[in-house]
Amino acid sequence: MTGPDGTAASGTRLPSFERHPLRAAVLGEIHARPFRPLESPRLVLHFAFTVDPDGARQDRAWYAGLCASHGTAGPGESDRSHVLPIAGGLLRWEQHAEFITYTFDAAPVGEHPFGPAPAGNPFGAEFRAPGPMLAAARLDVVEAQGLEEFDLARWFDPASLAALQSEEGRATAVTDFRQDGDGLTRILLVNSGMGASQTGALAQRLIEVETYRTLALMGLPMAMQHAPDVRRIEQALVKLTNGMRNANGIEHNRELLEQLSGLAADLEAGAAASAYRFGASRAYHDIVQARLGTIDEAPVPGLLAMSSFLARRLAPAMRTIQSLEERQNNLSRKLARASTLLRTRVDVDMERQNRDLLDSMNQRARMQLRLQQTVEGLSVAAVSYYVVGLVGYLAKGLSEAGLPIPDPGLVAGVSVPLVVLAIWWTMRRIRAYHADPEETRPEEKGPDSKRP
Repeated sequence: MTGPDGTAASGTRLPSFERHPLRAAVLGEIHARPFRPLESPRLVLHFAFTVDPDGARQDRAWYAGLCASHGTAGPGESDRSHVLPIAGGLLRWEQHAEFITYTFDAAPVGEHPFGPAPAGNPFGAEFRAPGPMLAAARLDVVEAQGLEEFDLARWFDPASLAALQSEEGRATAVTDFRQDGDGLTRILLVNSGMGASQTGALAQRLIEVETYRTLALMGLPMAMQHAPDVRRIEQALVKLTNGMRNANGIEHNRELLEQLSGLAADLEAGAAASAYRFGASRAYHDIVQARLGTIDEAPVPGLLAMSSFLARRLAPAMRTIQSLEERQNNLSRKLARASTLLRTRVDVDMERQNRDLLDSMNQRARMQLRLQQTVEGLSVAAVSYYVVGLVGYLAKGLSEAGLPIPDPGLVAGVSVPLVVLAIWWTMRRIRAYHADPEETRPEEKGPDSKRP
């Protein structure tokens, strides 16, 4: 315990440690939505509205203005709940992750349950709904009486009537989970000796069960919406995998791969759109189960247990959601395996094509080499012919100049082998010079260097 001056109860001053930025939020979470005591009899009106982040900011500003108009400070920036005295009762505002709730409790009008709402209640024409209404409930707390004294058939549908006992028999709750003419789910809470705090806690848990079971079922319409698409993709995958058996050629495999990629894109788009809603439905269902466990339900003789009634419809809905999620995950893995197999086949076909192309290029290179060698041989002959002719002309000219030169024809004939050999050797050196550009050129080598 600490005093207002920050000293401990023992008188020792606390050290000024650096505070974690989330410390206040974490410590305040346990006190974020405390139970409020409820005296009997009492009427509770509860509404839950879905909102986006922008709508939540606008609603906080509107509620702060409502508080200011009644001379009361509004919620702080980090507050997620606030209570405003209004119309002879209390209006409780709560901000959740994706919805906002308004809960008003006041003394009832008249002696019987589910009478008219108190005049001047906050849900009149001036009330600004923050978003689409999702859950609405009316809970009437009445003093202890035997259930046989209440005309339950007057307020509830006997076909879906459910009830529970709690607090060691000191409380009985009855509802049919249907909407009345005002769109409200009616809940009757009979107090048989509970204190105000117990009554408030049980009333809040019952209202939370109604709110969270509605939120949990929001995933069911989305599951039913995506189920035909999942079925279509499953059937298409069966056809494609059967077609993979007889697929021949890279083009056919590429076509199948494109179709698989399209199916995978459709599946992932649907899974991404539904992932949050399905996860939220599971979380809300867990909260419903936790609230029912906290209530510690006991059966009411002659009436269906509330948890049994909820399980009869809520559990199949959750199984439907879970089943579709599992189908999406399994289908995603199957599509990935099929795509991997097709990519492997396409890669193998492409490697085979590349191999054939390289073989064809090698054959052309060999043909070009042979042609080049043939051309080189002809070039040696042609160049030798012209060089021998030049030698003959040179010998003839020297002979006419009076130099002792043998017969020019003889000189030309003798020079033929030498000229052919010299030209062949020269061309061989030129070809060897350009054969490997990475090798050091002959003139750049040392005296002991040898060219292979």
